[in-house]
Amino acid sequence: MTGRKYVVGITDHMIGLPDLEAEVLGDDVEIDFFASTDETSFDPDRLARLDALMTWGARLGPETVKHLSRCKGVVRYGVGYEKIDLAALAAAGIPFANNPDYGTEEVADHALAMILSLHRRLWEHDERARGHKSGWQIHSLKPLLRSNRATVGVIGVARIGTAVINRLKPFGFHILGYDPGQPPGHEKAIGYQRAERLDELFAQSDIVTLHCPATAQTRGILNAEGLARLKHGTIVVNTARGELIEDLDALEAALRSGQIAAAAIDTLLHEPPGNHPLLEAWRNREDWLAGRLVITPHNAFYSDHAAIEMRTNAAKTVKLLLNEGRLRNRVTE
Repeated sequence: MTGRKYVVGITDHMIGLPDLEAEVLGDDVEIDFFASTDETSFDPDRLARLDALMTWGARLGPETVKHLSRCKGVVRYGVGYEKIDLAALAAAGIPFANNPDYGTEEVADHALAMILSLHRRLWEHDERARGHKSGWQIHSLKPLLRSNRATVGVIGVARIGTAVINRLKPFGFHILGYDPGQPPGHEKAIGYQRAERLDELFAQSDIVTLHCPATAQTRGILNAEGLARLKHGTIVVNTARGELIEDLDALEAALRSGQIAAAAIDTLLHEPPGNHPLLEAWRNREDWLAGRLVITPHNAFYSDHAAIEMRTNAAKTVKLLLNEGRLRNRVTE
């Protein structure tokens, strides 16, 4: 313990050493940096020393949890917690918290950039323009709706969904929002039309953007059945969770048939992505897909400022837990 009061473990980190966390937590905290996303590599004796555990990309299952004998809480750097076995933590009496209050602006900006670029067909025009030798302006792609003639359906209207809506409004889009968790009147306060049923949003939207967590109700929401229920030619944007569009076969079929005009995806079920035919077509810039599928490497959350905010907020959550016994952003489901 080297005379320090607490030991805080950090499983892994995508941005160097945990120096910022050490600064926030203070001199009475020893940090044990595991530097691994593989929970099978975590030494049981090191786990048993921890007063708190911070995790980034590592999975936490029962084998890890059973060794956290003195742990007062687990805090994840990010928002999603699909890799965390909440039942195992609950059985061990260890509370868990995520870190939702960072990067809202970045994800909303990323989603808006995807929406506007696909709506204006910028990437398609860029791809096609390389081969235009004459008749430069006659190559405008159609259809191409004016913004105030297009409807954007926002699935999930919490922090990020609300931020997206606030960014969409100046462009004149008609905005539908679907989120059963929001109270009546939320749509009036924010400024969107509430869709009471998902089918209502699917039938009317020219663009669908996902901002909901991955739950039993939302996993696979845009797999084959969901994609078939969309208005023909819809644009799909996913900056939320990879589990929302799990079926790449269905996504490829929908893109090939034109059921969806284009898709922009920041988060995939498996990362880095493997060798699916759709992904190979994207990598090879195949003509049929050119400019219609945009994939970014799960970095919608990122800016220099957001990275600092994320690390600082997560460390502050741990500090509050150790010093006051209070865990903010606690997840109980």
